[in-house]
Amino acid sequence: MAYGQINATEVSITGGTVDVADTEAVVRSYFSDIPVLIQVARCESQFRHTLSDGSILKGRVDPADTGVMQINKRYHAKKAVELGYDINDVYGNMAYARYLYETKGTSPWNASSACWGRTIAMR
Repeated sequence: MAYGQINATEVSITGGTVDVADTEAVVRSYFSDIPVLIQVARCESQFRHTLSDGSILKGRVDPADTGVMQINKRYHAKKAVELGYDINDVYGNMAYARYLYETKGTSPWNASSACWGRTIAMR
């Protein structure tokens, strides 16, 4: 099971959605121990989980890519459910991303590595 480091007092969540500023704070807190996933979220979604109308962010190239970590439902929905994660929920999306990272490293996000790879390499 994946565990994050979310400090709920640092973010405010209203109406079941998290605004962009709060989503970034949540991502940075949850992945403080895995900085590359913070950069992946920046590159994949610009720290957005939902759109202004409240709908879940979908990928531009592949609409099966979902949420802040752009988890592909076609490939990962079944396993996410087996593990008890709702990838439509920002916390479930991040928890499943942590699971992916722990089992596969950064390879699930190789398509955006030109963006986040340079940032990490410069640190």
